[in-house]
Formats: sequence, structure tokens, C-alpha cells
Amino acid sequence: MHPAVLLFDLGGVLLENVGFEHFNALLPSPIPSEELKTQWLRSPAVRSFEAGKCKPEDFARNVVSEWKLPLSPTAFLEAFTYWPKGLYVGAAELLAALRKRYVVACLSNSNEIHWQRFNGFREHFDFSLSSHLLGEVKPDPRCFTRALQECDTTAGTVAFFDDSLTNVAGARALGIEAFHVNGLSEVRHLLFKRGWL
Repeated sequence: MHPAVLLFDLGGVLLENVGFEHFNALLPSPIPSEELKTQWLRSPAVRSFEAGKCKPEDFARNVVSEWKLPLSPTAFLEAFTYWPKGLYVGAAELLAALRKRYVVACLSNSNEIHWQRFNGFREHFDFSLSSHLLGEVKPDPRCFTRALQECDTTAGTVAFFDDSLTNVAGARALGIEAFHVNGLSEVRHLLFKRGWL
């Protein structure tokens, strides 16, 4: 059965983001990628900022302190601003093609800095949703519930794509069909295999 709504994470799915790679390089000892993503999602400093509950300067100060990073909050914030590089080549064309057959939305744990840099990606989605505007972060159930409300749909009509196993598990717990993907080629392959492309 075809879903009515395709709901995409951004970083690591449709968008090139060097953040975890760069962040790992700052840590006293590197953390495996999937584990780092999970720890990032649980970080009080990150959760506060990506829920829209603190200013960028407070976020930077808290991250540097919490993770014991060897640089100033100002230097961290400058680097952090440019972690997302933009949509992968071919992503805009894929989304345009999908929008002819589906409602296409994004649900990203994001923040005021990155969202402003890309103008909320509004031109690419029917619904462009960010945690800092919803006031909720993935993988919390309230974040997915808010996304369903914003898209005026129910869990059973949605296919969700994310590069974090933790977020995929959170979506599945609410009855959303969710898929773990890394990068645009995996998204394409999965869509094709399911007969959705």
C-alpha cells in the first residue's frame, strides 16, 4: 500500500551534514557514529536549543561545558553554523517528482541558526517542520504527534525516513512506518524497492 505522506528527516537523509564528523574530532576520544547521534539527541544542551528554549550563545556555552570541548563557545558556534552543507545533489529533483504523487514533508531536529540559513527549505516541501518551531524534539512522541497534526494526517498514512535508529524507533512506537536510511542513494533505493518512486 502506498503511503499518503512521505516524511523525511533532513541531515544525513536529504541534506549533507558534516556535523557529527566534525564534532567527533573535537571529543577526547571518538564515539561510533550511531552512538554519537543517540548521545547528541539526549544532550540537555542540544535538546534545549533544538526545542527553541534557549539562545544560540547559551547553547554554545552549554555544549562546550557539557562535552568538555577544547574551544571557546564563540568558536564552536561559528563552526556549528556551517555543519549543514545543503541538499544532496539530486534531492530537490527527487522531492519535486514525489510531490506529484504524495504529500511530502520534512521533520528535522533543527534550530534557528540552521533553519534561517536555508529559509526553512519551504520550496521543497508541502510541510516544512522543525523541532525549534514545534517546541518538541525527536524521538519524543510529542514531536511526532505534532508533526501528524501539522500534516493533518494519522500515523497509518505516513512513511518516515531518518538516519538515526533512535528516531526510527520513536516513530515506529506510534505506529508510523519508519525506515533507517543514510544518504540520498539509500532513500532512492528504498522508494524504488517499495514501488513508491
